[in-house]
Amino acid sequence: MFRPSPGRHKYSMNLFVYELLQIHMKILFVNGSPNKNGNTARLAGELLAGKQYDTLNLVDYKLYAYGQQFDDDQFAEILEKMKAADLIVIGSPVYWHNMCGAVRNLLDRFYGPVSPGALSGKTLAFVFQGAAPEPWMLEKGAYTMKRFAKLYGMDYAGMVTDSREARSAAGKLKS
Repeated sequence: MFRPSPGRHKYSMNLFVYELLQIHMKILFVNGSPNKNGNTARLAGELLAGKQYDTLNLVDYKLYAYGQQFDDDQFAEILEKMKAADLIVIGSPVYWHNMCGAVRNLLDRFYGPVSPGALSGKTLAFVFQGAAPEPWMLEKGAYTMKRFAKLYGMDYAGMVTDSREARSAAGKLKS
């Protein structure tokens, strides 16, 4: 199931995302997996079936840890691509019972240099997949993404965790 933000009915949120996609919104898939064509990318593709979107593979960028400062850091470039999108889909495999380090690092890097509300008017969706994640793992991932979306002014559209959920949500997005 495409998990909507609290206080919203799941069908109204899917309708909201559907409406976003119908008015030629720019979609960015931020792939946190080190495997560019792996299960995370496949699941995002199922969610965004039939839609045109750009993919940003975090593994292709130099994104240093929070607090490190190097001249070749590419956080600003990633941030600009996110700011240019209307719908941001962040994807992560489940590693060590949580989101992968690349996605965690991206979220950490926002703290400080990016002002609260800086992504206002954008929508965030989360693709979070693993071999057999337990419910508490998924809950922690969803909680983190909801908080991230709220802090930076985005509407949190929800999370998909498997093919069935992605196909269901994608089906609700089509005309």
